[in-house]
Amino acid sequence: MAVAFLFCIFLGRFLYIQLIWEDELHYLAIDQWTREIPVNAGRGLILDRNGELLAGNRAKYAVYARANAVDDPSGSAALLSEALNAPYETLYEKLTDRSKSEILLARRTEKSVVEQIAVNELKGIYYARNDERVYPYGSAASQLIGFTAYDNSGTTGVESYYDAYLKGKNGEILFETDLVGVDLKGAAAAYLPATDGLNVRLSLDVRIQSAAEEVMSRVLAETSAKAARAVVIDPNDFSVLAMVNLPSYDLNEIPRDDLSELNALSRNNLVSDVYEPGSTFKIVTAAADIEEFLKGNRRALDPGRYVFPSSRTRVVDGTTIRCWSDHKNGKHANQTLAEALNNSCNPCFVDLALTLGKETFYDYLAAFRFGRTTGIDFSGEAIGMLLPESALRDCDFARVGFGQSIAVTPLQLACAAASAVNGGYYYTPRIALEISSADGSVRQTLSPTLVGRTVSEQASAILSEMLEGVVRDGSGKKAYIEGYRVAGKTGTAQKYENGVIAQGKYVSSFVGYFPADAPRYLALVIVDEPQGSYYGSTVAAPCARDIFRGIIDIMGLQPEEN
Repeated sequence: MAVAFLFCIFLGRFLYIQLIWEDELHYLAIDQWTREIPVNAGRGLILDRNGELLAGNRAKYAVYARANAVDDPSGSAALLSEALNAPYETLYEKLTDRSKSEILLARRTEKSVVEQIAVNELKGIYYARNDERVYPYGSAASQLIGFTAYDNSGTTGVESYYDAYLKGKNGEILFETDLVGVDLKGAAAAYLPATDGLNVRLSLDVRIQSAAEEVMSRVLAETSAKAARAVVIDPNDFSVLAMVNLPSYDLNEIPRDDLSELNALSRNNLVSDVYEPGSTFKIVTAAADIEEFLKGNRRALDPGRYVFPSSRTRVVDGTTIRCWSDHKNGKHANQTLAEALNNSCNPCFVDLALTLGKETFYDYLAAFRFGRTTGIDFSGEAIGMLLPESALRDCDFARVGFGQSIAVTPLQLACAAASAVNGGYYYTPRIALEISSADGSVRQTLSPTLVGRTVSEQASAILSEMLEGVVRDGSGKKAYIEGYRVAGKTGTAQKYENGVIAQGKYVSSFVGYFPADAPRYLALVIVDEPQGSYYGSTVAAPCARDIFRGIIDIMGLQPEEN
């Protein structure tokens, strides 16, 4: 029995080595008798929706040495020092360091330099293509596109999120050597080709991106603001057409020596940061009330007939909430929901929230995906800040109705607004449209994904008509464009620092879209801490107008006759 048992153990070990461990042992054997020079894969391109190049490659070459194969370290170091413009002593030290297999002498150098070295036929010196990433549009959409590390792997933005597609697979050149790494005479090199990365085509339209950046650069300079941001999406499928984060930086001149500055400038605040949206959030509150009224909810207020009381204050849990101003001949007027939107009257939206109640209102917040990520194809998305329904005091809940006591990402708000006015359809926002190979064949199509419904088409149409009135007759007049049906909502929010209101610090915003009856373009504009005038109606609304004008010119959109 003991002999049979030992025989079974040896047989099992033999089968394990032959069948399971075979590939690993084979690799170790090859590795012992060969030395490898990497063949770097070409990184895939990043293109805008029209095929315009956003991230490409410039041919550069790496220079390697295998010290065991170098027969004249001194002479080779002298020639390399002159060609690479590198210290002789450093190169000589590398060429005589036989403790390492392959040594990198130059990470990226020009082809002409490699040709200059190659004519000398230096033994032990090898070359491999190692492209340099280039960005034709410099700082345009820099936080969205992102950049690569020194080894060409994606570090931030699209470069990072889609790195698995873009990076490709490196190859190798294998040289047969003896045990100490010296080339065997007469041995042939084996070439394992690299597989280049795939191209990623984005939903971004670089023409719209450039137009939006020009507008936001101007307002940043004119208002001496801390930051200026804008996101433009297609309300019909939530594809991102532009993302502007200013201040910005040139992707071709990345400040790698200052990590603090780099982290700040490369952060996509539209996706990763949160803020109190203020009055732009009233779009959501109004949508919820209109939908509930259409459903027959007796608690909902009639959006067409109900007249809000003229008092400019509401008292909730002993907390007084005021309207930002008197808006009719020095006296706060009775008003309908449409007029409350025009005047951006906070007390009216307190009434709407409290009348609907926490449970119903929180159902709509969930439908509009507040308190969770939108699911955009971008790393580092924030979920926002939404207090649990059970922990929310009535005075805080009242403020949520007009965009306080809640924090959202700009992208969340843009998507919620788009869903409220596009017929009630909420999609997963997307940055990429398709993955393709260099020959143009499409490997993967990233189609729009419908997440769910927020409101009915009827409620959406009623709301959109009211928001068109905001631009035509109300606080959004500076977004008006003659001949085009622009709709939207202004917002002016105070900022908080350490839990208290920061005096004199505001966030000015406007979310708008056009055409009002069939939205094709929606823009959210945010100006952080503008100096001087700080109202969304005077600072942000004109920016949206100018962005829309740029889109009209780019797309050749004709005005409506009526």
